[in-house]
Amino acid sequence: MAKTTAEIVAEEKKKIEQAKARIQAAMAKDNAKERKLDTRRKVILGGLLMDNAKRNPSWNRALIELVKKLSRENDLKAFEGYEIPPMPSASGENQ
Repeated sequence: MAKTTAEIVAEEKKKIEQAKARIQAAMAKDNAKERKLDTRRKVILGGLLMDNAKRNPSWNRALIELVKKLSRENDLKAFEGYEIPPMPSASGENQ
C-alpha cells in the first residue's frame, strides 16, 4: 500500500532530525578536539615558563608577577604549597 503524504512527511522530518543530530555530534567532537589541543598548549607553555624561571631572572620575575595575579579560588588552591624557584643569578639572564 502506498504511503500517505502525512507518513512521507513524518519520515522525512525524522531523517532531518537524525541529520541534525549527526551534525551536532560532529561539531561536539571537533570542539572537544580543539579544547584538548588548547589545554595541551597551555600545559606546554606553563611548563616552559616554570622551567625557564629556574634559569633566567626575567622569566622568574614574570612567573612571580603572574602568580600574584591569580584571583580565582580554584586557581589559588592549585598553587597552595607551590614555591616559586629561587631567583637565579644574573649571569643566566641570556639563556
